[in-house]
Amino acid sequence: MSAPQDPGFQAPPPPPTPEAEPQAPRPTKLRPIAIGVFVLGLVFVVGGIAKFLAGGIGTGAALCFFGILVFALSFIRLPLVGEEERPLSWFEKITGIFYEPSRVFRNLRAYPLWIGAFLTIWVLTTIYSTAFIQRITPEKIVDHTIEKVSQMGPPFAPPPERLETMRTDQMDALKNPVQRVGAVFKSAVGIFVFGCIAAGLTLLGVLVFGGRMNWWQSLAVTFYALVPVVVIQKVLGLVILYLKSPDDLHPILNQETTLQDNLGILVSPANHPVLFVMASFIGITSFYGLWLRARGLHYGATRVSKGTGWAVAITLWVLLLIVVMTFTALFPSFIS
Repeated sequence: MSAPQDPGFQAPPPPPTPEAEPQAPRPTKLRPIAIGVFVLGLVFVVGGIAKFLAGGIGTGAALCFFGILVFALSFIRLPLVGEEERPLSWFEKITGIFYEPSRVFRNLRAYPLWIGAFLTIWVLTTIYSTAFIQRITPEKIVDHTIEKVSQMGPPFAPPPERLETMRTDQMDALKNPVQRVGAVFKSAVGIFVFGCIAAGLTLLGVLVFGGRMNWWQSLAVTFYALVPVVVIQKVLGLVILYLKSPDDLHPILNQETTLQDNLGILVSPANHPVLFVMASFIGITSFYGLWLRARGLHYGATRVSKGTGWAVAITLWVLLLIVVMTFTALFPSFIS
């Protein structure tokens, strides 16, 4: 026989279920921008096909890719970090990155807003590039480029008739106002893609070294660590551009900046191109950018020590050096 049940007996309550970890939001505000850029790209493509927008197909394809990429990235969740302070404004971050970078990167950890830095880099790059082309003249840039392409030798050098076509196309690209606008848009796409690749490699390096970092933190740190270097190179480069004679400027080497603050000034690029590239990586702005990147990883990531930040920054610096040295070894004539 079973024991009689106590009428006052109550079953114990079930154990409390653990609360689900809150999920961070996605940056959905980027999607209207991505769609707008994609539509603008379609307009350029249609204009290029209809032949009323010179170079529209290439510009439109780049903008469409840009829109698709931004839309895809908008599905990556933002970091879940305690909001210890208010988000800094664009002006506070752009100025603060020079004299209080730790505060800026710490703020980016909770609010990884990167668009302000991206636009700053894009605008300065566009201003310098436009001034460089006007100062050097399109004829000198195209003549030098075609000459160096013809010196590459087989199998890289195209036939003579192809060289003349390239000369005509490049001259039109530098003189046609519509193509110049297209080049500005393609420059924005290139800067963003470069930032995404650098952010991806940075994130991978952080994970390899045992740290923790969100994608948007990595992208924001990448762009804001570049801002001081770009400002110094472009602003001082503009000053030097108009102080020096155009005959003393290199049509290829000085396309990014005329500032020479590295050991490359001690080596002849024509006689020792690879050694020149190695020496060019040893300079004031190079080490300043390396320090900013390491500091940004330490303060801008969820969990990255100072040692990990330096290890990742130096690894990326070495990888970039290897890539540039490889390209220079394959095509040494371009920097002669």
